[in-house]
Amino acid sequence: MRIILVTGPGGAGRTTVAAATALAEARAGRRVLLVTEDAGPLPAADGLRVLRPDAAADFRREFLALQARSSAAFDLLGAAPFEDAELTELPGSRTFALLRALRDTAAGDHDLAVVDLPPLTEALAVLALPEQLRRYLRRLLPPERQAARALRPMLAQLAGVPMPAQWLYETTARWEAELAAVQDVVESPGTTVRLVLEPGPAADRALRTARLGLALQRLTLDAVVANRLLPADSQDPWLAGLTAEQHRHLTGLRAAADGVLYELPHLGRDPRGTEDLALLAPVRPGTDPVPAPHWPIEDRREEDGVLVWHIALPGAVKEELSLVRRGDELLLAVGPFRRNVPLPGALRRCTVTGAGLVDGDLRVRFTPDPGLWPRTP
Repeated sequence: MRIILVTGPGGAGRTTVAAATALAEARAGRRVLLVTEDAGPLPAADGLRVLRPDAAADFRREFLALQARSSAAFDLLGAAPFEDAELTELPGSRTFALLRALRDTAAGDHDLAVVDLPPLTEALAVLALPEQLRRYLRRLLPPERQAARALRPMLAQLAGVPMPAQWLYETTARWEAELAAVQDVVESPGTTVRLVLEPGPAADRALRTARLGLALQRLTLDAVVANRLLPADSQDPWLAGLTAEQHRHLTGLRAAADGVLYELPHLGRDPRGTEDLALLAPVRPGTDPVPAPHWPIEDRREEDGVLVWHIALPGAVKEELSLVRRGDELLLAVGPFRRNVPLPGALRRCTVTGAGLVDGDLRVRFTPDPGLWPRTP
């Protein structure tokens, strides 16, 4: 199954492009799921189903389920349980509702899911969240601690402090499973990101930000959509000037997109109904899989005695880049983004001995540790 995640700067028209894409695919005979928070009327077509994440309802349902599972612990604390009618969603509920909707896209019988994500900066944070939360859970409550479940009462007496209750481990395991399911969807080879931009100075910056943020998360940018293009043949001098400025930036986008660029016209009005959406549908995406970002390890032990890990960071600049080895992870910071990258097995037995950035290719040099590296006969 193919999943297209649509994002872009606020106001660039990403929701319209997502709806237009879903409509065109359904009219072409594919079974399509459109995931969007848009509360307005959406296109109707055979084969098109719409899923609207409901943050408030999702929060109430999950909170009440957690409360029911943890009732014994709350009773010991003397806590009064909440009722459905008195619950109001907390900040962050929208993000988790969207993550659950992403998880659900993999469970349907559709051929394609088009997901209308939040604006670019928020979307990048949402896509990175499952991996980040799973890392925190593993650090705070390592799974191996559950193996000592039978010893917990004795350990509590010896330590003189209460040990974590079983419900906490069960809840953590449930969260871990849900987050893993979302991460599988995000990192699936069939999942790609489509960036909607309105050509202009802000679009150039947004494209650089998107390419860098997606590359750090090893997500694929399959296409850029240049939206609301003004007609090039206008006789109005004022409009002609705006068009010339817009097309100057469009030329830059064509050079920097490094892939497919769809160009959509400005209708001169807000889109109304399915026929307007039909005018704004990008060309159907190909059925060939889009190659996932590849971070190869170059073996240069015979020449230089090192392994070189190539990490693609298009648009990165040296002044905004830092990396630190900590245990079996590489802590990468580039521009506004950070990621704790697990090291491949071979590199865990090495020490970092250098790094360099060449045309968006971060080359990290690892020297095998003689005490850990297998000896050759």
